[in-house]
Amino acid sequence: MGKGARAALQIAEKETLIAALIPKEKLPTKKEIRDSIPEHCFQHSYTAAFAHVARDGLIIATFAFLAFACLRRENLTAVDWVGWNCYAFFQGAALTGWWVLAHECGHGGFSASQLVNDCVGMVLHSALLVPYFAWQYSHAKHHSKTNHLMDGETHNPNSKDDVEEAGYVTLAHAVGEEGFVVFQLFAHLVVGWPVYLIMNASGARRLYNGKPIEGRLLDHYRPTSALFPPSWRKRIFIGTCGIAVALGAIAYSVAAFGALPVWLFYGGPYMWVNFWLVLYTWLQHTSPDVPHYGDDEWTWVRGALCTIDRPYAECLGFFDWVHHHIGSTHVCHHLFSNLPCYHAVEATQHLKAYLKPLNLYNYDHDSLWVSMIKAARTCHYIEEPVGVQYPKPITNLFNKDGKAAPKAAKAD
Repeated sequence: MGKGARAALQIAEKETLIAALIPKEKLPTKKEIRDSIPEHCFQHSYTAAFAHVARDGLIIATFAFLAFACLRRENLTAVDWVGWNCYAFFQGAALTGWWVLAHECGHGGFSASQLVNDCVGMVLHSALLVPYFAWQYSHAKHHSKTNHLMDGETHNPNSKDDVEEAGYVTLAHAVGEEGFVVFQLFAHLVVGWPVYLIMNASGARRLYNGKPIEGRLLDHYRPTSALFPPSWRKRIFIGTCGIAVALGAIAYSVAAFGALPVWLFYGGPYMWVNFWLVLYTWLQHTSPDVPHYGDDEWTWVRGALCTIDRPYAECLGFFDWVHHHIGSTHVCHHLFSNLPCYHAVEATQHLKAYLKPLNLYNYDHDSLWVSMIKAARTCHYIEEPVGVQYPKPITNLFNKDGKAAPKAAKAD
């Protein structure tokens, strides 16, 4: 590769691959990439797996005990509210560790036994109101079709027509660029997860069988939801039963202890779990310099290599540690989703040594806050779901006066 071509691959002071600039046939194969990682990194360990479950459980129990011992649960003062919000933030981060392990179970990365994986994943995810088998199916699709504009799951970008029809251009003009950034953060990090589970928002543009969605309700709870093939109906039913049991336990707790204590101990942390899980799936695949592909340009390796590793160094690296390094080893996770998370740090070192000299390792040094704001400010739509598409800011659809440009009439 000449100096000019190599320079073209350097984006915004980062030596970051824009995979679209490399012909598909010149990308390494999955086997070639796998051979760069020692075989022991792919080996499962029941001891290591359950040690991580126990470690997270100890952290969660410690935060709950401290809150129980130090904070009032009635007649709350301003100091108590501050304390409970601090508890919710850190307990939510700790519970996300369990969420990550349940997600590992869904991939087969927790242990060598599928039965163990499903049992552990079902319990942990149900406790966090995640339909385990439904999420297992749709998340596997996210991995198998990463950054695919037609079949990709979660944070599949809207087209220009989509944002115009949804009224987002008008909204952005009404609230201003900064106001639209706030709207994006709220839409993703507060309501994004339940809307995805109920309506499959930001999901694929077509069904598993290649048929168009055509306005169908694609929820993650009904066994007959068109989101899933008929062979998955029994598993979807079992996962929904797990949610019903968890909701029953919450209802019993409210009856026994009152709504406020249940919200303080569980509700607040639950909202922060939703924040973290959406944040990871959003930021690890979304950046103005990371492309998405239509049918004509997508390949599995090309899509997986568009995953981004980030440092998550805030709070002395606590979040990265308690979340089992899911954000700082996400490239490895997308290339080899059944590689155990307890080997991911070592595997990423080998993977980076192989991919970086080829300019194929995506790493963004920006802080968590900077990355969130950049995505919320600049990544709103693509032109159309074909070819190679880069996310664009909605302000591109304003006219020269800074107003929402009128939508062009479509030809009959």
